[in-house]
Amino acid sequence: GDKAFVQFLTDEIKEERKIQKHKSLPKVSGGWELEVHGAEAKLVRKIAGETITVTFNINNSIPPSADDETQEEQKPDEEESDLTSTPNFVVEVIKDDTKHSLVLDCHYPEDEIGHEGEEESDIFTIREVSFQPPGESDWKDTNYTLNTDSLDWALYDHLMDFLADRGVDNTFADELIELSTALEHQEYIKFLEDLKSFVKCQ
Repeated sequence: GDKAFVQFLTDEIKEERKIQKHKSLPKVSGGWELEVHGAEAKLVRKIAGETITVTFNINNSIPPSADDETQEEQKPDEEESDLTSTPNFVVEVIKDDTKHSLVLDCHYPEDEIGHEGEEESDIFTIREVSFQPPGESDWKDTNYTLNTDSLDWALYDHLMDFLADRGVDNTFADELIELSTALEHQEYIKFLEDLKSFVKCQ
């Protein structure tokens, strides 16, 4: 059984390498520095007394294909390369002279693909906003969190403009999808390789 498994993985790795669009990770324009720790990636940019950090995780970032569950078992190869990773991402803005950071939790709405008709609609939305101690990876539940579902539109627009002024706009969000998709694919191939050596190991 293991031999067949190893053979399958070898073929699979070869196929995935063939459809891999990026041999190295695509850059995000606007002077963002990229740090990758396994499935988590961080983009950092410093401008005029502020540090902007965007963090995202590629795990579970590929939306399930809505068309058809039975498709899961038998996918033609061409289709697989079209998988797109749209991770939630967290933007943290730290002003150098304050002890707080403004944290905005953003995501790509699943239904945004159909809105071609609307002019200039944003491809990502802000879900939650709160102040957090700088550098904390977990949100503190004791800090007030503003949920944007019931938010005044003018305030929401200002928050989106606030992000855009710091380089987090539609272009950034598009490039983030491309980066995340490439990273996800790279990690997937690495996972297949690790799995192969694990199964092979006697």
